[in-house]
Amino acid sequence: MRTKVDFYQVDGVPMLVPDDEPEFSFADLDASDSGRDESGVMHRMMVREKVGSWSFSYAWLTDEELRYLRDLFAGKAQFAFTHPVFGASGETETCTAYMSQCSAVWKNRRTGLWRNFNFNIIQC
Repeated sequence: MRTKVDFYQVDGVPMLVPDDEPEFSFADLDASDSGRDESGVMHRMMVREKVGSWSFSYAWLTDEELRYLRDLFAGKAQFAFTHPVFGASGETETCTAYMSQCSAVWKNRRTGLWRNFNFNIIQC
C-alpha cells in the first residue's frame, strides 16, 4: 500500500501520497451582478478572495488503495481538509472543502490496477 501523508488530510485522516505534488490554484469569487457594462468597463463585486482548489492524480491504484481514498470522502458533502500553506515551508492549515470531478480509467484486467484516478478538492 502507498505511504500516507500527514500534510494532506480529510477530517484528520491522512491521504495516500499522490504520484506528483497536487496542482493548486486560488481564485476570487465575484457576486452574480459583477460583469462588464455596455461600454466594456468591468465592475467587480468580490464576495471572497483566494478560494483554493487542489487537483490530485494517481497513475495506478490497487483495489485496497482505491477503497481507502473513496472511504475518505464517502457520504460527505463537506469535510475538513488539511493542506500545506502556500508560501510557508512546513506549515499546514485546515479549511472546509468538498470533492469534485472524480474520474478514473476502468480497472485493467491484466494488471488488476485502477488507472488515472483523479479528483479535485475545492474550498467551500
